[in-house]
Amino acid sequence: MTATTPAPTLAPAPAARAVPPPEAWAVRAARLAVACVLPSSLWRVALALGVPLGFSAGVLREELHSPGWGTAYMLGLSLLSEALAFLTLGLVRPWGEVMPRWIPVLGGRRVVPRAAVTAAATGAVLLTLLFTLLPVVQILFVHTERDLHGGWLWLMRACYLPLIAWGPLLAAVTVSYHRRHQAPRGFRLPPDGRCVQ
Repeated sequence: MTATTPAPTLAPAPAARAVPPPEAWAVRAARLAVACVLPSSLWRVALALGVPLGFSAGVLREELHSPGWGTAYMLGLSLLSEALAFLTLGLVRPWGEVMPRWIPVLGGRRVVPRAAVTAAATGAVLLTLLFTLLPVVQILFVHTERDLHGGWLWLMRACYLPLIAWGPLLAAVTVSYHRRHQAPRGFRLPPDGRCVQ
């Protein structure tokens, strides 16, 4: 009788790390980041659609080129701003972990946390620099006779003022995303997918 050698057993695959859910403050900050971009976008859309908002017809036509290419520019800038702001939600939503399946080529693939953090941090720095200076530029240069006065000037400033918070809010949510994707102790996702601690 010959002894049989036992069949080699495969080592179980290492447990995948589960990402903790975002903190409540980070979710609120991401929503605020989207909301703070909306007033300035609505201001530009109104101008693009021909609402004068205190500007004379001559300024709209000659300076803002509306109607004309200025209309397309203002609409495009508003759509781009809203799309970029909406990406902040990806840092606190499931589609910030795995690409939605409807996206061509990339759908269903895991998001690389380092790439997401790098892109978001770069955006936060640029937005903070840009929109920290923007109110100063408005105060210094929006006082000529052809430009806005009185209530219209203050309305425009009120629409653009929330942009000051966009960069810092994005930075805060980025820090939260980065921390959640570090290796937390005792928080593992076993191969069967059930979350254990």
